[in-house]
Amino acid sequence: MGIFKRNSIIIFLIFGSSLLAQEADYSIAKEDSIKVKHLAIGAKIGIPSIVGGSVEVVLPFLNNHIAPYIDYSTFSLDFENIETNLTALEYGAKYYFGEKGSGFFISVGRGSLETELTFNDLLYTDNDTQQSFQGSGATSFKLNTSNFKVGIKTPGTFYFLFELGYGVGEIPKELNFTAQSNGITESFTEEIPALPGIGSNGILLGNVGFGIAF
Repeated sequence: MGIFKRNSIIIFLIFGSSLLAQEADYSIAKEDSIKVKHLAIGAKIGIPSIVGGSVEVVLPFLNNHIAPYIDYSTFSLDFENIETNLTALEYGAKYYFGEKGSGFFISVGRGSLETELTFNDLLYTDNDTQQSFQGSGATSFKLNTSNFKVGIKTPGTFYFLFELGYGVGEIPKELNFTAQSNGITESFTEEIPALPGIGSNGILLGNVGFGIAF
């Protein structure tokens, strides 16, 4: 009987030690899975940039709250008689409320939206013959905004992100430009096409993002 008790105690101790070791391994793995990822590279889908790339660096000081970022995209949109080529650039910094470089955040940044437009239904008049004809003309403009956003980013190696905000800036209602076709030069005034997210006082910002964090 004494031998049975002694063997039972030994087996119990071995089994308990194994459980404790497994628990320790699990805790270490769990802690490693949520450790700070200082570099994130991914893509964003939304407005106004449609689809673009994104890079973010969580600074290893100030308790991992601050994360500078840069977003870039270039894309084309065609309206009825207008062709547009746009380049969107945004840079700034996020403030994460947690200390892991993930979770809820707010961000402040500067945005630039460079737009090249080609109007294909402009009406030119030949002063010599007094005849009118339809032609094309190109111009460009640049929107600079101060961007403010709130959002959330998941932890881990593979992350997902959602953010929403507004870019404050002066948005012109129309464009004044000079164009030439068939040797005829004309001055035109055209309205800005309905670009995604652009309003009278700024730009609506909304993105869903995903990528890899290291």
